[in-house]
Amino acid sequence: MAEVPPIVRGCNIAARRTRCSSWRSDLTQLRRLPLLVLTTVVAACATSRGPATANTAANPKRQPAPNESREPAKVHTSAGDLMPSRAKHDSIEVSLREVMSGAVAVFGDSLPAPNRATGSAIRPAADTMSDALAEVEPTWDIDVRSYETHDRVQKYVSLFTGSAHTTFERWLQQGVRYMPMIRKTLRARGIPEDMSYLALIESGYSPHAYSRAAAVGMWQFMTRTGRGMGLRIDWWVDERRDPIESTDAAARFLDHLRDQFGSLYLAAAAYNGGPGRVARGLNRIDDDLQGQNGDDAFFALADTRLLRAETKDYVPKLIAAALLAKNAKRFGYDIDSMPPFKYDSVKVPAATPLTAVARGARSHVSVIRDLNPHVLRGITPPKDSFVVRIPTGRVDSFYTRFDAIPDAEKKPYTRVVSKKGMTLRKLAAQHGIESAQIRWYNPKLRVSKSGVLTAGQTVLVPTEHAVEGAFDVPNPEIERYGTSSGSRYVVRRGDNLGSIAKRHGTTVAALMRLNRLKKKVIYPGQSIIVRGTARKKAAKTN
Repeated sequence: MAEVPPIVRGCNIAARRTRCSSWRSDLTQLRRLPLLVLTTVVAACATSRGPATANTAANPKRQPAPNESREPAKVHTSAGDLMPSRAKHDSIEVSLREVMSGAVAVFGDSLPAPNRATGSAIRPAADTMSDALAEVEPTWDIDVRSYETHDRVQKYVSLFTGSAHTTFERWLQQGVRYMPMIRKTLRARGIPEDMSYLALIESGYSPHAYSRAAAVGMWQFMTRTGRGMGLRIDWWVDERRDPIESTDAAARFLDHLRDQFGSLYLAAAAYNGGPGRVARGLNRIDDDLQGQNGDDAFFALADTRLLRAETKDYVPKLIAAALLAKNAKRFGYDIDSMPPFKYDSVKVPAATPLTAVARGARSHVSVIRDLNPHVLRGITPPKDSFVVRIPTGRVDSFYTRFDAIPDAEKKPYTRVVSKKGMTLRKLAAQHGIESAQIRWYNPKLRVSKSGVLTAGQTVLVPTEHAVEGAFDVPNPEIERYGTSSGSRYVVRRGDNLGSIAKRHGTTVAALMRLNRLKKKVIYPGQSIIVRGTARKKAAKTN
């Protein structure tokens, strides 16, 4: 794999001996581009008329030509015409290259890094204003510049631009439709918007991502943590797969973690590896962290054996992703524009097939599934009415069209009471479906190893309309945690360390010591060690 040189800022020291200003202010420079253009044009005007004649030198007050227009120059503000217009015979042409080169003299050397091939900060391809704006060095609202040359970061820069180039490009493409929503949600929660690249490295922006540990969705929540953050996770609905709800939960989760650790990168590490492990690790190396800020503390912690290998690489992978995603064109990623993830909402009765929703919305069931990836079984939950998403602009006619759909097409399933000797395979064959599809709608189905149904139970046999909109997904209740010593408790809403300590016959100080907590901050879904449980205390008293 070819080594990719680190992206560094260039400063034209030979042209200017003053200290280079940080390129993190490039957004300010963009705002000053109109002034730059006007300044450069004026300068060009002064040199575009050729050498002065003796008469001109003697008489600096120029008399207008008889046919010269006295109208003042007009400045057009459209994106396609940024140059002032002049009289036809007095016109000049100022190339974009002259405009951008003039920036060095006017605004200093806080321009894009010099092109290694030409030695110029102006890339040959930038022949239009839109190209130039696209090539302006990006900025981030997380600290990328301080760590972009770190070995761990460069490892993933090399990977994503090398053997994983196609995969990374596909992830970027998948994120295009979700990015406006993700950034808006993070911004509303006070989280830097570039933390949106966590979803890229977690799942490639896939709502249906499923890990070996049974983490699910774009933000890879475990069941307990997801529920602790208020997500609905049951047999019929799994909001970890919902881009909207899971993104809001992730933003709140990151906010909790940032409050606990005082650093976005430590929060990201805790998001991946667990806050308890990160807190314990920091306590172990506390004496070695003198004078280091929170983000530096992550890299110090990553150099120890106190984090799992995955967590050590998690933040570097995030930084590399942010670095490349905002330089996509430069690194050869061909990303197409896509409409953002938008929808309207309607309320439908319980157990409504998504195929019926699609008909009412004048759409296709694949579109409705895409907008509602959290609806697992192709029907809305059986007990209550449910809000579903439909394409925008379809609400006005939806209910009229929905009411006109025949009841047979709205039927989600048929109830069958199993008889003695009835097998699951036979029952499925009678209804033209597969055995596994019957299991999708019967989480408590009682069946022997040989496939014989327990007699007398009611079995929901789905209709073809229900099956058409369903996902074949594992049981949302599944969780696969690594083994750990000691009793654990999963924090619920309303819990605090005091109430947990009282419930388990211990003290707040003991809980903080066991979990290496620096602050008395816990969050719903967090798994904490609670040795010295009430059960052990009771055993001692007996």
